[in-house]
Parts: sequence; C-alpha cells; structure tokens
Amino acid sequence: MTQKPKRMPPAGESLAEQVGSKATRKLKARRRGSPAVWFGLGMMGLIGWSVALPTLLGAALGLWLDQRYPAGRSWTLALLMAGLTIGCLNAWHWVSREDQAMHDEQGDDDGEHR
Repeated sequence: MTQKPKRMPPAGESLAEQVGSKATRKLKARRRGSPAVWFGLGMMGLIGWSVALPTLLGAALGLWLDQRYPAGRSWTLALLMAGLTIGCLNAWHWVSREDQAMHDEQGDDDGEHR
C-alpha cells in the first residue's frame, strides 16, 4: 500500500495554526458531508452520454450521407470516429473541470490561494 506524502506546512506557520486549519477543514467536511452515491452515478451518466451522443450523431449522419451519396468511402465510419473523438474530448473537459473544482475547493479549505 502506498502512502500519500504529507503536506509540508508553509514557512512560519506555528503548530497552533496548523492544528486550527486542520480542525476547520474537518468541520467543513462534516457539514458538507461526503458526496452522495447519486452524485457519482450522475457524473458517470453525464460522462457516458457526453461520449455516446456525439458518437451516435456522427454514425447517424454518416449513414444518411452514405444512403444519399454513395461513394467508395464510408462516411459512416469516418463520422463515427469523428463523433467518438469529439465525445472523448468533451468527457475529458468535464472531468478536468470537476478535478479543478475539487482542487480549488481543497486549496480554499487549506487557506491557500492559487
């Protein structure tokens, strides 16, 4: 099992200030509570749909183009891959935004400003 490295106290912070900031952080965490299971499931659903919807739209548009304008190349496959790429970028955007929000919130709790 790996251990997380401990946060080094800022220079000049006394033991009383460290204990006070940790106590404040714990009280905020208790008031806020742990994220509900429904929040996690909702986030998984959001990320799933953010990938699935552009993929399905790309495939549908590709099928329509293949039926209307038959050619040697498959529009369905090309637009399916384009939709999948757009969906993955969209999911990456959501996850990075949530991660940044969590880090900002943790930094505010610690009294740090980024």
